[in-house]
Amino acid sequence: MQVARSLLTGLILLGSASVVQAQSLTAGPSKLVAPDSQKSDAGKKSRPNILFIIMDDVGIDQMSIFGYGGGTPPLTPNIDSVARAGVRFRNVWSMPECSPSRAIFFEGRYPLRTNVNSAILSDDLANSQVSPFEVTTPKILRKAGYQNALFGKFHLAGPDNNPFGRSTPHVLGWDYFDGFLEGAPHPIDTSIGGQFTDTSHPTPPMSNAFWYTCGFIPNRLESPLHGADTGACRFADSTCKVISKDAAHPTPGFSCLQNGGIFVPKETCKSSADLDLNFDLLNAYYVWNRVINEPDGTVIPADENAPPARGYVSDQTNQSAVNWIRKQNADGQTWMATVAYANDHTPYQQPPRSLLPVASPDSAGFSCTGNTVANEAATRIISNQMIEAMDNKIGSLLVQAGLATMDSSGRLQYDPAQTNTMVIIIGDNGTFAPGVKFPFDPSRAKGYVYQTGVWVPLIVAGPLVASPGREVTSMVNIADLFQLFGEFAGVDVHKVVPKSHILDSQSMLPYLTNVNQPSIRQTNFTQTSGNIHQNDVAPPPCVLPITMPPTCVQLFNSGPLCNFEGGDWYGPTNPKNGVSYDSCCDVQRAGIYTDSQGNPVTLTQFPVDQEATRNDRYKLVKKTVTMCGTSKGTDKEVPQTELYQINEKAPAPEIDKDGDSLCGENCPDGLKGKNLANFNALNASMTATLMSEPPCPGDGNEDKKVNGKDIVDWAFFSQNNGLSSWYDFNHDGFTNGDDLKMFILPNLGTNCLKKNK
Repeated sequence: MQVARSLLTGLILLGSASVVQAQSLTAGPSKLVAPDSQKSDAGKKSRPNILFIIMDDVGIDQMSIFGYGGGTPPLTPNIDSVARAGVRFRNVWSMPECSPSRAIFFEGRYPLRTNVNSAILSDDLANSQVSPFEVTTPKILRKAGYQNALFGKFHLAGPDNNPFGRSTPHVLGWDYFDGFLEGAPHPIDTSIGGQFTDTSHPTPPMSNAFWYTCGFIPNRLESPLHGADTGACRFADSTCKVISKDAAHPTPGFSCLQNGGIFVPKETCKSSADLDLNFDLLNAYYVWNRVINEPDGTVIPADENAPPARGYVSDQTNQSAVNWIRKQNADGQTWMATVAYANDHTPYQQPPRSLLPVASPDSAGFSCTGNTVANEAATRIISNQMIEAMDNKIGSLLVQAGLATMDSSGRLQYDPAQTNTMVIIIGDNGTFAPGVKFPFDPSRAKGYVYQTGVWVPLIVAGPLVASPGREVTSMVNIADLFQLFGEFAGVDVHKVVPKSHILDSQSMLPYLTNVNQPSIRQTNFTQTSGNIHQNDVAPPPCVLPITMPPTCVQLFNSGPLCNFEGGDWYGPTNPKNGVSYDSCCDVQRAGIYTDSQGNPVTLTQFPVDQEATRNDRYKLVKKTVTMCGTSKGTDKEVPQTELYQINEKAPAPEIDKDGDSLCGENCPDGLKGKNLANFNALNASMTATLMSEPPCPGDGNEDKKVNGKDIVDWAFFSQNNGLSSWYDFNHDGFTNGDDLKMFILPNLGTNCLKKNK
């Protein structure tokens, strides 16, 4: 009753304007974006189309066109062609993980403002997912006459712990979405549709799980004991065909998987007819959860338990994007299409051979046993092939979208001056450790604020580029893309985004139009920390033995996800060796991991939080690390500070490797002259950035005010036993009366922008 009285009091305070807001919210997610969804003819075809291509886990270390790539770089002729026809930005920082980077692409705001701090996993609360109250790129561009679509990987919000579930792309402003919502393809199905489920033996060749680690049955040459050169390829619609080894099908089991089937080795269609195959088992890049958001908000499939999509995910990503782009062109409609490939994200799984260069080695017989030291060579080859397959799809996308052609020798012919489309290609974060190329540092790769974790390739091509084929060495942050998208559309994002939504983006267009443009950014910034979990309890420990000493993280919410990343799981369900632990320090104290002499090693632990700021020559890193004591009560969180000199020289840049910090444990003690001056300047810059977001308890709609609108919005999200939302201020996983009584009502009337000036 008290909550009802409080709500009534709040509603009386609202006034007519807020009643409109209440109607838009309570009408449901499709109405949440209604104020921004009015189509505009302004600028129709007077502004360029935008094709935004995102590569997953592809750092600049992979790219030979930038002068890196190690001894055996992936072959990327199509990406190279776009780069030569445009501008290569060789000094770009992302965030260390994918969700924060993807959020920043479309919001222009650092994680410290949005709480999208790291890769979104299924137990992360809505508080760490992109809020429907954000002013996103598709919302802005829609008003400039653009239609907006996203294809492939989403990973900005939902579906778990999100009030809008599988409709989140529509709610966040996209007119159309076709892809998958999760952060990565699911683990590989080693059972081949449930046929081989014996995992009782820990090592091959006894355990079925180790026979088919790549999700398909190899041929007899690749696996004499467990392979097959013929068999029945059965499909979900009950059809079947026999596939035998020949020139077109060198590995019949792999051919069957690529065509969407389940291969039954050494059987005919008749003899395998009564087998109970499980077509619902997901299989990495080949069997996946496809979700479509139609322009009216309709979600397809309507049943979240509908059968999964079958076939190589990047093929479907391309085809959907091409179909949509062709329709927009036929309608004379200006568009922005985001094509977000899953390649090169784990699991490392062979792409179709037809997508690879002739010179690429045959990997069908390789093992996909995860990110292990023992499987390093195979992992590196498959990682290269996944990038090469993506390059193939990028070339195909450009050709089928009418932006380029292929000559008789298969070379991409791309002349951006003949198009009305700006093309942007970027990596979302640094490369994951197993695939890192020399001389970059796999121990400080994806997930870390060090150079290997945040230095990404960026290519921009199109009719607005002056003097194509050049490089820009000035610092750029991925937040600047948010502003660039607006600049392409003739929109000043700093004017259309409310002042309550503090932007971190700076202009990029001058770099494209002015060959002599001086540097715009004087410093750059990146950060990461844990996302918000229920009751602020971190997930169980997972130890990744891909480094020495092994790295322990508390990021994953399940054993399969930990194992999927090549880790040893110590959570409550099916832990390694049958023993679970609450923290990485508990695992450390157990002495499980030893060196070659049998002595216990100190596990590397993921920092609690990390920030980095740089200028042209120096880089400041701050992080909080956990120091394990002799018992639970003696563990401590300790801040650490490091200063490095860095540069972007190719092929051997100076990067921030372990042991190269210019100061020790008591940094800046011992620094002098230029080193000390740069430390002080960077420290002041980092502090100013971290302090620039005014706290505003009780404000869930990001207007930096606590007023009647917050009561109405809280009421919407608290409906039907409300669960996680952006109004769950106490992080208990529920939006209920506690959030109203403890946070909104005590702060009612607060203007946080004025209060924190």
